[in-house]
Amino acid sequence: MQTPLLPRWGLAAAGVLAVAGVVLAPLVTDTFALLAFTVYLVMAMLALSLAFIWGFGGILCFGQAAFFGLGAYAYAIGAINFGPGAGALLLAIAVPAAFAALLGYFMFYGRISDVYLGVITLAVTLILFNLANSTSGPQYHIGQALLGGFNGIPSIPTLTLPGQDAPLEPEGLFRLVGLLLIVAYVGLRWLLRTRFGQVVVAVRENERRAELLGYDARLHKLAVFAIGGAIAGLAGCLYANWGAFVNPGVFGLAQSAQIIIWVIVGGRGTLIGPMIGCVAIQWMVTALGGQETVDTGLVLGVVLALFVMLIPRGIAPTVAGWFSRTQKAGQP
Repeated sequence: MQTPLLPRWGLAAAGVLAVAGVVLAPLVTDTFALLAFTVYLVMAMLALSLAFIWGFGGILCFGQAAFFGLGAYAYAIGAINFGPGAGALLLAIAVPAAFAALLGYFMFYGRISDVYLGVITLAVTLILFNLANSTSGPQYHIGQALLGGFNGIPSIPTLTLPGQDAPLEPEGLFRLVGLLLIVAYVGLRWLLRTRFGQVVVAVRENERRAELLGYDARLHKLAVFAIGGAIAGLAGCLYANWGAFVNPGVFGLAQSAQIIIWVIVGGRGTLIGPMIGCVAIQWMVTALGGQETVDTGLVLGVVLALFVMLIPRGIAPTVAGWFSRTQKAGQP
């Protein structure tokens, strides 16, 4: 069992600081930096979804971008057809969750092994990428929303909060994304402490033994997969709000690969680690994007190889282990 980095009072203090930082940051940050921080938090939520599915459910999903893209497209179509309110937001969560539940039903109840499960999820996101890419032309529309093919859907209406008509400004969107990320993180931590969460971890450790004890491993894996899909869909919705634009790139292979790298770098088996890995990698990619000397993909590959060979547990578990050893060394 890993030693927690912080005691309970420390976690509570960190939560208060996180909420205060999300609320107060727009007061001391310029708009450009605020937009950059917003997309970091959106991607951190996407990393959190795979951290839950892979790290605790033991389900290696190579196609987490599929749910992210479905959430983005569902919000865009919903916002254009019946307004950018709570209905579009819920649609962006429900569509990827339902799709994950349907896909997961066939995979888990079909007893597909982990290797083929990864291949299937990767194939699904590539199918969605090609499907979205081939919808150019006025005949491809859902209601009033033109799908746009490789051009995507531009000018997506920005989310409006209940009781308000004005769309969210960058400051409001940053606060919303930050608070939703905190809620998702705390909610998953609470879920993992429940009986359901303990069974999920037991299934990850030894699926056969969990079934012999009377637990339905397939149902628990299906629930984990659907919850992860819903969180990824919410991230996709917020991403569509951030850029007011979505295109088939959200289903892309590069996007799917980056999510895996975030989790490996941050540390599988933790919730906070993949979010840290995501922000660090995204910051590095943004920094490298301003130069033409070094290829960004090459650097990402080197980083992944170094972590796999030298720090296979990832950042958060390694720091937790070091912290634990330091505490034990200081005890009499």
